[in-house]
Amino acid sequence: MNNIHNKDIGTKQKALAINLDPKIYGSFAEIGAGQDVAAHFFKAGAAAGTVAKTMSAYDMTFSDAIYGSQQVKRYVSEQRLISMLDHEYGLILERLSQQRGDKTTFFAFSGTFSALNYHKTNEGHGWMGVRFQLEPNGVSHDVVVHVKLLDNENYQQQEAVGILGVNLMYACFYYNHVPPVFLLSLMDNLSRDRIQIDMIRFEGPGFDKVDNRLMSLHLVKYGFSDAALFGPDGKNIQPSEILYKKHIVVVRGRFRPLINVHLDMLNRGVEQFLQEPDVDKTKVEVVTELTLQALKERNADLTAEIDEKDFLDRVDILCSLGQTVLISNFHEYYKLVAYLSKITKLKMGVVVGYPNLEYIFTEEHYTDLPGGILESFATLFSRKVKLFIYPTYHNGEILTGLKFTPPKHLIDLFEYLIVNDKVADIKDYSEKNLHVQTDRVMQLIKEGAPGWEEFVPDEVATMIKERCLFGFACESKFEGTASQDNATNNVQL
Repeated sequence: MNNIHNKDIGTKQKALAINLDPKIYGSFAEIGAGQDVAAHFFKAGAAAGTVAKTMSAYDMTFSDAIYGSQQVKRYVSEQRLISMLDHEYGLILERLSQQRGDKTTFFAFSGTFSALNYHKTNEGHGWMGVRFQLEPNGVSHDVVVHVKLLDNENYQQQEAVGILGVNLMYACFYYNHVPPVFLLSLMDNLSRDRIQIDMIRFEGPGFDKVDNRLMSLHLVKYGFSDAALFGPDGKNIQPSEILYKKHIVVVRGRFRPLINVHLDMLNRGVEQFLQEPDVDKTKVEVVTELTLQALKERNADLTAEIDEKDFLDRVDILCSLGQTVLISNFHEYYKLVAYLSKITKLKMGVVVGYPNLEYIFTEEHYTDLPGGILESFATLFSRKVKLFIYPTYHNGEILTGLKFTPPKHLIDLFEYLIVNDKVADIKDYSEKNLHVQTDRVMQLIKEGAPGWEEFVPDEVATMIKERCLFGFACESKFEGTASQDNATNNVQL
């Protein structure tokens, strides 16, 4: 095992190192994009020391006969990948464990891909995974990834799959105890304009200290993907697996911590979206989004580091409330909508605070676009998207979308959005906590000041106390009265 990422080792060297390791032995099963991973091990030499079997089942009938028929006929899916791993790993143990189990760490590599077709009418992507032992007769461990293939030629995408597969195999056996090195090594001899890795999951007792939510953050942080998703259970999810052909409601925030206003904003926004006449209530997915910038200290520069414990504290709160969490590098809303529009064609709702409406209409944020604000709006509003505006409290006044006044030359544009039902105020909101600032609540929690609990949901207060989140001192002796904040903005979203 290696502690240091060796960036100079080539794909052939990695494959040969595995082939020459007498303990590593197993099978390869690849559907789609050729058998490019196994090919590297054969070409490297000494493959007899590693490869027990290699196979592919391109025909759907053969695939179903081997790996079982699925209710959803998607052959490039995580479900299909897991069935392949189950079958192939089971065969390895059944046929070889008695013969050589005491001296071998068995593995099963599987992949199912859809590479670019002849007419280039699809988007290449696929699933890849390894089930393997860390010691002879040991329990199994899984590493599963989803990858988007970005090359413009089929053969280039197949080549990228082959290199990534070797990197994954090498990482499983030589970098398994150093997750950051494991992740970074997956891009060896590849570039980020060739592939995107938007999901990775580690399972097994050898990875009991690996937090898959943190791995999602690292995928975005390292630039492997623009976005990563995980569910309330902390399990990493490939976005298309749950968002495909769904209505999506997105609520973006810092959630540091989640306070009553956040929860009201989320609930009221979703309720109003469900009332839309063109929304199928049975096909709605709600996503809370944290951007990389929102995970840093407020007004921090782009080079600032992210406090990973603080990130997990926020995520623990969101997950405890049953939220699906999206980590993204989309500072601008139009980029978020463009990303989600590739997954679903159904109507989407974006719930934003009043300050975000002001941000969206600030032209300085679009200087990198040739078409400026109009180009961003063409992306943000040309699709089936509706913005729901949550009010804010400022200088003794509750500000709503109807009170918003954009720059004079953009007034007609704003009125166009209203007339065409692209923007709407959230109506049934709670006024009592609009004056509360999240930063002030955070300060009260750190101080252990009495009374901060009234500003957050009960279950959030309980979790903060029990787990000492956000700097809360569980043995706090603070005495005194918490001062009330007269700040002007309830939530910086």
